[in-house]
Amino acid sequence: MRQRGADSRIGIGGTFGASAPLLGSVRRGLTKGTDTTMPTNKDFKRVVRARMKKTGESYTTARAHLLTPSPKDYAAIAGMSEASVRKATGCTWDRWVKALDRAKADEWTHKEIAKYVHTTYKTPDWWTQMVTVGYERIKGLRARGQQRDGTYEVSKSKVVHAPVAVLFETFADAKQRRLWLEDVDAVVRSATKNKSVRMRWPDGSAVDIGFISKGDRKSQVAVGHTKLPSHADAARMKTFWSERLAAVASLAQNAG
Repeated sequence: MRQRGADSRIGIGGTFGASAPLLGSVRRGLTKGTDTTMPTNKDFKRVVRARMKKTGESYTTARAHLLTPSPKDYAAIAGMSEASVRKATGCTWDRWVKALDRAKADEWTHKEIAKYVHTTYKTPDWWTQMVTVGYERIKGLRARGQQRDGTYEVSKSKVVHAPVAVLFETFADAKQRRLWLEDVDAVVRSATKNKSVRMRWPDGSAVDIGFISKGDRKSQVAVGHTKLPSHADAARMKTFWSERLAAVASLAQNAG
């Protein structure tokens, strides 16, 4: 949904003024005489190393690409198409980056950026997060799937041909959970009937599960696994949840 007046508030057709330098948080960490081309921001260094691992580039080359991405690459870096973000917010990624740079948002926390985007441009909650996360990725403050604290998260969902109450019990009931979770000793921290389950994984990471009814005999489960320590752990758990949700679907469909 296009946000009325968003174009004019962000400055389409107008002048933005000078953009803030990239990675202001890096700039604050430098002392006199320090090489200003070397970032000290820990989040950014993680992103640089992740790119090096993926592309085989040297640290200097990977850093240069991330510090100065081309606007034509913004959508790919952000993880959301140009057409989608413009349709939903009325503005392109280039406009969003320029507007947030002008406010020096690259020096802010995730929460501060999200609050500014929502308050200033009246974006819906989901698109507030999408714009904020996209901007952080473009600025090199986080990689795809990475949080600002350096941990990673993965998400998987599946539509199951079973009532939501039956699907919920496959997670909430300890006996049923052992049938598909096998040897993982996860602890259920909280559960809201037919709505959600929160678990603590043995390694200390967190799993949030949500349930949505799609009719008498159809429902959906969505899993978010957060606080994973590395990209490799995230990749492993993405495969794990794909396999386990298939087992959940089979169990729930037979029970339902």
